[in-house]
Amino acid sequence: MVIPPVVLTYGLLGVIPFLAPPLAGLMFSALKDSAALVLALYAGLILSFLGGARWGFANARPEPDIAVVSLSMLPTLVGLALLTASANHRALQLTGLAIALGSHWLWDMRSQNLPAWYPHLRTLLTAAAVIGLIAGAATLT
Repeated sequence: MVIPPVVLTYGLLGVIPFLAPPLAGLMFSALKDSAALVLALYAGLILSFLGGARWGFANARPEPDIAVVSLSMLPTLVGLALLTASANHRALQLTGLAIALGSHWLWDMRSQNLPAWYPHLRTLLTAAAVIGLIAGAATLT
């Protein structure tokens, strides 16, 4: 199944903020702390966005599944919890956000009521996001 071009384009552009902070931190050591913070904040926002997407998919059905509607709130709460970590724990924070995004990906892969192209898109984008977060945890902290 072909990913709609506009969705793929914006998805790929959305990967840039996952990959740019580790590169900026490596190139300019003075930006290391700010880059790590930007990476964490962006990952938390995207985690919340993904929960919202699942909420939207669930509520587009004539009879929304209460379990999916309820679970779709968790990514926002997990992202918020992880973002409350202090700067002293940035590597753990970035790793936790990578795990949360990976967990959301697993949920998406097991779901039946998503567009046929959605798993392909999520695999591509999640892989890039996790790579950026792990690189950030390794290089920015």
